Amino acid sequence: MKVLVSDVLGEIGIQMFEAEEGIDVDVKTGLSPEELKSIIGKYDALVIRSATKVTRDLLDAATNLKVVGRAGIGLDNVDIPAATQKGVAVMNTPGGNVVTTAEHTIAMMMSLTRNIPRGTATLKAQAWEKKKLQGREIFEKVLGVIGYGKIGAVVANRARGLKMQVVIHDPYVTSEQVEKDGYRSVSLDELYEISDYITVHVPKLKETTGLINRAAFEKMKPGVMVLNCARGGIINEGDLYEAIKEGKVAGAALDVFETEPPKDLPLLQLDEVICTPHLGASTREAQTNVAVAVAEQIIDFLKNGSVRNAVNAPSVTGRLLEKLGPYLSLGEQIGILQSQLIDGAITEVAIEYAGDFQDLDLSPVSTAALKGVMDTHARDMVNFVNAPTIAKERGIKVTETISSEPEDYLNLITMRVTTTEGTSTVAGTLYGKREGRIVRINSFRLEMIPRGHLALIHNIDKPGSIGQIGTVLGKYDINIDRMQVGQEEDGDHNIIFLCTDRPIPSDVIRKMQDLPLVKTVTPLEL
Repeated sequence: MKVLVSDVLGEIGIQMFEAEEGIDVDVKTGLSPEELKSIIGKYDALVIRSATKVTRDLLDAATNLKVVGRAGIGLDNVDIPAATQKGVAVMNTPGGNVVTTAEHTIAMMMSLTRNIPRGTATLKAQAWEKKKLQGREIFEKVLGVIGYGKIGAVVANRARGLKMQVVIHDPYVTSEQVEKDGYRSVSLDELYEISDYITVHVPKLKETTGLINRAAFEKMKPGVMVLNCARGGIINEGDLYEAIKEGKVAGAALDVFETEPPKDLPLLQLDEVICTPHLGASTREAQTNVAVAVAEQIIDFLKNGSVRNAVNAPSVTGRLLEKLGPYLSLGEQIGILQSQLIDGAITEVAIEYAGDFQDLDLSPVSTAALKGVMDTHARDMVNFVNAPTIAKERGIKVTETISSEPEDYLNLITMRVTTTEGTSTVAGTLYGKREGRIVRINSFRLEMIPRGHLALIHNIDKPGSIGQIGTVLGKYDINIDRMQVGQEEDGDHNIIFLCTDRPIPSDVIRKMQDLPLVKTVTPLEL
């Protein structure tokens, strides 16, 4: 079996591959996309960091590829849906760089506060600018932490040790959990208003891209300092530049950028900005940890079929995975759908199985569903291994019940999610042996293929409503690929699921919501 290491990996990881009987490893870093595509077909495993882009095009050429291993946590550079479709497991190494990234955040905050980079540069240039470089104390200052995952929690802990006042904003973590850990849970607006320092520790998602923008800066107190050691693009770089020039923001410390490496970025010309080239995870300890972890996981997968820390496959043996596959996909799809339907912090998840499941161990299916619902509601990278642990850490009650008595279907998976805002129910079943269908959303019955660009529409059940919706979409050249209509139990409303050839733009969504018979329109991606 052949392994390709396409990015720089700690030497200990390469030595582990070389020492393993039956495995050949090639180290070829710095390849262009075309060069990588030309050779990938002969490899069973690919080991990457952040430089290699695992695109659908590359995966199409990877005819023998079974697994991609990321020495680190971030997977922005991997097309995970395409990998899943191709049957390629995608693994990362969560935990290996948590402390390292948190410590880098604290180091950046201290360096920014005491003007250490500017002091070093001016002194080396034979200038003595002591009066110009007066700093400030962090003692008793308020640090606002946006995102209370593993890294955010370590940053908060270290800041508390420095005698800072720490406030937390994370809409997916209950205030009870935050307060249990000894911090104050606040709204995002309050965090902006009271914080002397603001640091972000959230994944880069659709809803977090540009999270800190001009509107956010306007809500902050004058003289605030901001830090980003998470992902580039969470802070809008143009808006940050303007906020510094206007004097609203006193300084910024950036380890990550919208484009890496950044080119001709005006921010980098400002004395108030300090920066590092994505060094958050760059320590000897972290690189050793992730190199060892990724090598162990890849070797175990290739030789034993065991899956660990995969974001698109559960931690089970290959034989069980084959039997569970359709249920795993359905469970995760139910969870992903729930994640887009709910609001607020999750407090309870109940998963119910009814019917014939061939005496299979369904706990991996429950984990898949839990991963699906938490993926965009947790600030850590959620995978099939850590989803139950993260749920427990968040104080989420998870229950599983199994009944051999069928309801209206041969087998039925029902997931009820309770949040601080309410409860949502989604149920699904298999048609044939492998085809998943969503058959219930709250009080609505339907038969929906959980795949593609979707829109969930609640409307009044009167003639003409569907025609009006189709007219709006047609006006903007949006084609309807599939449509299912579900009826409300004992009500006068129905639910329409549209699958379109492309995502529906926000302005079109607004026009649909203005239709007289339409109550709400929710875009979904599955």
